[in-house]
Amino acid sequence: MNKTIKQATYEKWAKLAKKELGDKALSELHKNYGGLNIKPIYFAEDLPKNIISDMPSIPPFTRGIRASMYANRKWTIRQYAGFSTAKESNKFYKSCLEAGQKGLSVAFDLATHRGYDSDHERVKADVGKAGVAIDSVEDMKELFKGIDLSKISVSMTMNGAVIPTLAMFIVAANEQGIATENLAGTIQNDILKEFMVRNTYIYPPQPSMRIVGDIIAYMAEKMPKFNSISISGYHMHEAGASAIQELAFTLANGIEYVRVAQNRNLDIDNFAPRLSFFFAIGMNFFIEIAKLRAARKLWADIMEDLGALNPKAKMLRTHCQTSGVSLSEQDPYNNIVRTAFEALSAVLGGTQSLHTNSFDEAIALPSDFSARIARNTQLILQHETGVSDVVDPLAGSYFIENLTEQLVSKAGALIKEIEENGGMIKAVSDGSIKQQIEIEAALRQTRIDRGEDIIVGVNRYLLEEEEEEKLEIRKIDNEKVRKEQIAKLKQIKASRNQAKVDETLAALKECAAMNEGNLLSAALEAAKARATLGEISFAMEEIFTRFEMKNKIISGIFARQYKNDGQYLSLTKRIKQFQKNMGQKPAIFIAKMGQDGHDRGAKIIASAFVDLGFTVHFGALFETAKEVAEHVKQMRVDCVGVSSLSAGHRTLVPELIRQMKKLNMQNIPVIVGGVIPQDDYEFLYRAGVSEIFGPGTNILEAAFRVMDNIEGKLKNR
Repeated sequence: MNKTIKQATYEKWAKLAKKELGDKALSELHKNYGGLNIKPIYFAEDLPKNIISDMPSIPPFTRGIRASMYANRKWTIRQYAGFSTAKESNKFYKSCLEAGQKGLSVAFDLATHRGYDSDHERVKADVGKAGVAIDSVEDMKELFKGIDLSKISVSMTMNGAVIPTLAMFIVAANEQGIATENLAGTIQNDILKEFMVRNTYIYPPQPSMRIVGDIIAYMAEKMPKFNSISISGYHMHEAGASAIQELAFTLANGIEYVRVAQNRNLDIDNFAPRLSFFFAIGMNFFIEIAKLRAARKLWADIMEDLGALNPKAKMLRTHCQTSGVSLSEQDPYNNIVRTAFEALSAVLGGTQSLHTNSFDEAIALPSDFSARIARNTQLILQHETGVSDVVDPLAGSYFIENLTEQLVSKAGALIKEIEENGGMIKAVSDGSIKQQIEIEAALRQTRIDRGEDIIVGVNRYLLEEEEEEKLEIRKIDNEKVRKEQIAKLKQIKASRNQAKVDETLAALKECAAMNEGNLLSAALEAAKARATLGEISFAMEEIFTRFEMKNKIISGIFARQYKNDGQYLSLTKRIKQFQKNMGQKPAIFIAKMGQDGHDRGAKIIASAFVDLGFTVHFGALFETAKEVAEHVKQMRVDCVGVSSLSAGHRTLVPELIRQMKKLNMQNIPVIVGGVIPQDDYEFLYRAGVSEIFGPGTNILEAAFRVMDNIEGKLKNR
């Protein structure tokens, strides 16, 4: 249709719309979501060219990777879970399989992620929290006891300690009578995004990329049913990335992994069909649908450019998980509705497998009750809604097709920019990607705090008071779990052939040092000899070293967004007066203790407080309470803010307060923020915590309360 007719069509609609809008400007109907331009109406003229030729199962796979999609085979319900011990997790997995789940997805505890055995001093608050503790082959065997691994696919979210974890999984399966070549599933093995957002890395980028390559090579030869990598955009989304960023950065990471394999002379048409992806699904319903469609199209074109000829090598197959960031602590039953809409987006977008979050995950680990609702959400979608009867039911939608094309164009341009500037490894190493995501996260937070982005029950339509009914919260007795794990470790070490363990670990170190051989093959021998996860991980650490990220705090975002806000101006004035009276700015130390690497919330607070006029010291990740207390003493700060997301607060925060008292700093207020159950508030207050800020807390309100505490404590000094 020519431009004149297109313009006339739009003007006719605009005239009718304006009559209904009255004094409201037509431009107010236009939206911008992280660089995507959303118009209030779409016509046939907005469809991309050649849209009619797109077909499911035909490159570029925009409409889906299989001709019949869910009409023939439903997506896999793959709930991500791991609870404290292998025994408890095994019980949960069996109940899920009996209830209709078709695959398993293992969540490991943070000690395991970071390559520590449960008896290590640095992880005493992390064992069994936010996942299952795995120290040995015996733990792995118990995890899958009574589950036929030749019939069930297993997804493992593991990156930092991927070598020992995968080695123990293979050995456990072999000792249960299952051949390596019959194992099916996915190992995440996506280390680049760890340096960008999630932070459960162990080794520096270069040796970490060698590990990725060794796993791809091993599986290409010996595990034909197992996906050697799951390239993850999920954690970028959760850290605040826009849809364009999530797409571009994820696929750019994928390019680097393909090159790693090609540099080992692996045939792209043979290994690429075993690559998979993992995306988050947030609350912007149509953008999330279009995102998955755009991802398939972009990846098919990328793989063709990299030399793929096999259509299966060009397919982007993906697992999806509903967003954790979209869950609210306030009015938590709203989260059931949010998760259902997000799940529907993933399905309409064409995911291959799906995890639906439980409604209580903004508060604690999911209970059995909430996990059942999350699983049933998918069963209802599969059996009651009819959404699986038609392949790509939104194909041809003016809006969806235009949005898909926008994402393809804009994410493609960002990928090209990354490539022209030296590739993703360079961008990750210099921190530029991390900074781009943090800026987007800060902008999003200001929109929420100012009420521009409405979150029901959080910044609009609030309950007059929270209901008295208490949710059933899953609680992990961390101390009990750790004692059990330590006892098992002692038993294993007492019964094994230590000479054989030493021999295999020496061979692993030699493999790492000489840059020859396959690290997974060497680790398998160590696992068979009953070397522990920590021992295998530390053997490589002796050669590769342990990586430490340098933190940078972005500034200027909150100052720009709030420049004319009365509350913001009042607070900055108060802080300037404090500086005038005291001769220095109020200073806060923001701490991340334990092995939790998620730092979105802490970084947002740091950025906002810098703009408000605070002096902000951001501690290194993974510190102990003693290390934080020593920093606080040295820096002479006025307040300590602790960010907690992995349930370690009951151990770490009281220990920090004890360490501060030893150093005569009991008058410095300690503030805690993050995922903290209401049941723990009184415990923390009794321990000496001054303020607790849960998810959804308005940053300006938090800053006012921090100043109240600082000034109040100063009066009492």
